[in-house]
Amino acid sequence: MSNLLDNYKDINDVKKMSLNEKKKLAREIRKFLIDKVSKTGGHLASNLGVVELTLSLFSVFDLNYDKLIWDVGHQAYVHKILTGRKDKFDTLRQFGGLSGFPKRCESIYDFFETGHSSTSISAALGMARARDLKHEKYNVVAVIGDGALTGGMALEALNDVGYRKTKLIIILNDNQMSIGKNVGGVSKYLNRLRVDPKYNKFKADVEAKLKKIPNIGTGMAKYLEKVKNAIKQMVVPGMFFEDMGIKYLGPIDGHNIKELTDVLASAKDIQGPVIIHIITKKGKGYEFAEKNPGKFHGIGPFNCANGELDAGSSNTYSKAFGNEIVKLAEKDDRIVAITAAMRDGTGLKSFSQKFPERFFDVGIAEQHAVTLAAGMAQANLKPVFAVYSTFLQRAYDQLIHDVCMQELPVVFAIDRAGIVGEDGETHQGIFDLSYLTEMPHMTLMSPKCIDELPYMLKWALGQSFPVAIRYPRGGDSVCLNPVENFKLGKWDCISNEGSVAIIAQGKMVQNAVLAGKKLKEKGIDVRIISACFIKPLDKEMLNSLIEEKVTIVTVEDNIIRGGLGSYILEYVNKLNKKVKIVNLGFDDKFVQHGKSDILYKLYGLDPKGIVNSVLKAAEASHIF
Repeated sequence: MSNLLDNYKDINDVKKMSLNEKKKLAREIRKFLIDKVSKTGGHLASNLGVVELTLSLFSVFDLNYDKLIWDVGHQAYVHKILTGRKDKFDTLRQFGGLSGFPKRCESIYDFFETGHSSTSISAALGMARARDLKHEKYNVVAVIGDGALTGGMALEALNDVGYRKTKLIIILNDNQMSIGKNVGGVSKYLNRLRVDPKYNKFKADVEAKLKKIPNIGTGMAKYLEKVKNAIKQMVVPGMFFEDMGIKYLGPIDGHNIKELTDVLASAKDIQGPVIIHIITKKGKGYEFAEKNPGKFHGIGPFNCANGELDAGSSNTYSKAFGNEIVKLAEKDDRIVAITAAMRDGTGLKSFSQKFPERFFDVGIAEQHAVTLAAGMAQANLKPVFAVYSTFLQRAYDQLIHDVCMQELPVVFAIDRAGIVGEDGETHQGIFDLSYLTEMPHMTLMSPKCIDELPYMLKWALGQSFPVAIRYPRGGDSVCLNPVENFKLGKWDCISNEGSVAIIAQGKMVQNAVLAGKKLKEKGIDVRIISACFIKPLDKEMLNSLIEEKVTIVTVEDNIIRGGLGSYILEYVNKLNKKVKIVNLGFDDKFVQHGKSDILYKLYGLDPKGIVNSVLKAAEASHIF
């Protein structure tokens, strides 16, 4: 039998296939995904769960006219395969290769770029309203997961959809997961719909009986509609979507192509907003991903035969944070931990198991998490919000108004700060230094090594003001001695000889140390300083360097604008002193996906790049 995937040419091929051919293609796509992602790493479980859905969407809609918007976008691999990118999957998430998320520059069928959750309904609604204002005719479809539905932005969009009655199709892909197990009221509500099919049967029965009544009057029709809605409320209390003005269809088996295509085709004829609730299994078709969908949500290269990951670093910053917060919480019952659907990724699994009553997973709701922490701090608890750098961006207003303005002692454990690598532009944590340093009352720290993080966390929990600790993904490349006792605004001087000082923060200290060794081999001594406090600056040390006329090279894994280097430049400018300062960091642009080592090298932040910058700065200052 021929391989359908090998012979697949363009988006119209799916429409021409029989049901059995689509089922066969679904199996081939799953095999293809498992093989390719095992080599490159990526989001496997979420994509295995939407194979039949994607095939059904391509069967019913014409993407030359209709618009398909994927929420988060980490489940768009099948979409990429079906839109001409199958032969590029060996480059998935590799430098210069395919992105792991929708990218408009990759395909005309990627209508909207995304990487964070809960945005699809808003974007799709914007396109639908543009369509209506321009008197155009096409369908707009948003695919959103039940995890993303916990995000406030999705609920804001639903509120707007139902109010204006804009024609829009929303696919609620319900796999009972975000990255980890879903939590909260929305999850409980959807579970009630899953397990209680009585509403749909009742609705179908009533509608059928109404249609059989000959010459039914308008008044009687309206009365019977009210009766139907009243009984509906008794059968399924609080029909949330229909009460908001959005027609609800479901639940539907998300792996039944015939049922899916029939429902999608019907939805096209509905004038107004409709939400189709489908039930899928994350990791479908791959035993190891089905049993452990969290592990296979975003995974590195692995062995297809047994599902085991390739060997990696045994110790990470996330693990060190998770271990230390448990130790501290054992001694202080005021310590509480908060996460936004990232329990495992942030290292809080052990804490959640040991202190379930003091652990709060709020779902994909970073804004709520920050203000929740503020309320807890005001009530004399010691809240720690563990969050990825890229996701903390979503709570900018709450950081300013609810935490910093009130100077509340909330600790922010900012994971995945700096370059995260293959997830690319939407996930690189290269902005937090810039937006956090501008907030009054915020103290910002960064450990130079894993062993330093526990001491930082302990210090932060002892303060009466907000503290953010930012640290990278993964482990260390250099063994360094940690600072054990911190003093507010005091830096760590690792070496103190030479006419050039490299002031680095966080992981960049390790690259600075390696650069220092390379310079030492050339007979050049440099001072290496760990800016363990980005804010406040160590003004005493800076003043000393300025007085000695030392050339300063700053190194940070953040955009240069507004970061550590800019902060130092601003301080020196106020002193009106003549000092040579070179700032190394990321340019004013979004950083593409690729392995971290490649990206650091590209931007001159690897040891060799730092050496070259030091030599240029020294030459310009006529030092050597």
